Amino acid sequence: MRRALSRVEAAVYLGISPSKFDELRLDGRIRPPRLLDGRKLWDVFDLDMAFESFPVENTGGKSWDDR
Repeated sequence: MRRALSRVEAAVYLGISPSKFDELRLDGRIRPPRLLDGRKLWDVFDLDMAFESFPVENTGGKSWDDR
């Protein structure tokens, strides 16, 4: 697996649109990119940490079959 991703690749990695990725960046839920010769790259480890910090849905004890 690659360690660094472009903005669009980072959004795909998280399963969201690039515009949603931008929203998360602006409100600080995703760390700033690393810079390599002027190119912005997002670290997969940072993206994983951001994903881990997102809330988990409370299903109220119901299984998927109960919905």
